[in-house]
Amino acid sequence: MKKRLTGAISLTLIAGLLVTGCASTQTSTPAETTSAGDTIKVGILHSLSGTMAISEVSVKDAEMMAIDEINASGGVLGKKIKPIIEDGASDWPTFAEKAKKLLQQDKVATVFGGWTSASRKAMLPVFEENNGLLWYPVQYEGMEASPNIFYTGAAPNQQIVPAVDWLFKNKGKKFFLLGSDYVFPRTANKIIKAQVKALGGEVLAEEYTPLGHTDYSTIINKIKASKPDIVFNTLNGDSNVAFFKQLKDAGITSKDLTTLSVSVAEEEVRGIGAANMAGHLVSWNYYQTTNTPENAQFVKNYKAKYGVDRVTDDPIEAAYDAVYLWAATAEKAGSTDVDKVKEAAKGIEFKAPEGLVKIEGENQHLWKPVRIGEVTADGQIKEIWSTESTVKPDPYLKSYDWAKGLSN
Repeated sequence: MKKRLTGAISLTLIAGLLVTGCASTQTSTPAETTSAGDTIKVGILHSLSGTMAISEVSVKDAEMMAIDEINASGGVLGKKIKPIIEDGASDWPTFAEKAKKLLQQDKVATVFGGWTSASRKAMLPVFEENNGLLWYPVQYEGMEASPNIFYTGAAPNQQIVPAVDWLFKNKGKKFFLLGSDYVFPRTANKIIKAQVKALGGEVLAEEYTPLGHTDYSTIINKIKASKPDIVFNTLNGDSNVAFFKQLKDAGITSKDLTTLSVSVAEEEVRGIGAANMAGHLVSWNYYQTTNTPENAQFVKNYKAKYGVDRVTDDPIEAAYDAVYLWAATAEKAGSTDVDKVKEAAKGIEFKAPEGLVKIEGENQHLWKPVRIGEVTADGQIKEIWSTESTVKPDPYLKSYDWAKGLSN
């Protein structure tokens, strides 16, 4: 049976919280120092400086907005949430160091943070060794399911795999793979190569550049020479600004070449320039233009808080969802204790701006819709395809015969 969550969190906000199962009668214990007194401390850990700040600052803003909304409605377990903000500075050892500080010194109840898989991989052992809890808001390459992480972005079968299928059916069979040189693009491209091979297509080239790289003239010449049907782009951070500007300067537009990006959303389009991105494709689970009542209110509130020129996007929305999902699990558990929260989280649903999402208890990922979009001249993204319903998360791609052995 499904019961609407009652108590400290008001359901008059952007989206209702739907909890599967009855609310627990467990209560906090004196040992739970994270929720001692009148506040519950939580950590926010993103790159507020460096190459990834172009993406992560707005994710931090979304988490702060959710916290402010929840506090205005009475908080969690009758207490106000107190955020402690740290800067990962686009440096993976710094993420690990700051995560340790938040857990050991600040004794936060949970942490909302990260963007790149390199930052998540750096933090993962810290959370596992300290039995902390991280809510990670960005799509990623899969092949992971830590008991100390909730993944509110897409697993590969909720973004990369359906994008390749759609491209193969609608845009061509010859792929050029371009990515930043770290774990997400390399693992994503490993998946793409296996899938394209199984489909009977061809990967013409696979190129990587360091994060923050800004000279793409050589790679653009390789793209011209190889004549792919599709460039599948897994560049991250402000390298995308350089690539798309230089692609346009080379006389290549979306009419000449299909590119599909999985780390470029509305926020990145602002930095790249809509004129440089118009007509190019992206694959996500949410866009600012997503047509739900919850999203209309979410976008209105975000712009009212941060400015009419600001945009929402998929990681911003997934980060916002994460705060509400944690609040719902803590309310259901009657506690901020990590083990109790994890147990309470199984099957919890949330009316998110992207649509109804649900925590899959087996792997702590979300059931999510998949949407392919086209960047428009005004910097927005127009949905051109979507799944009919939410997709069960399959981080290890166990349901695909062609993916056997990829997780080794």
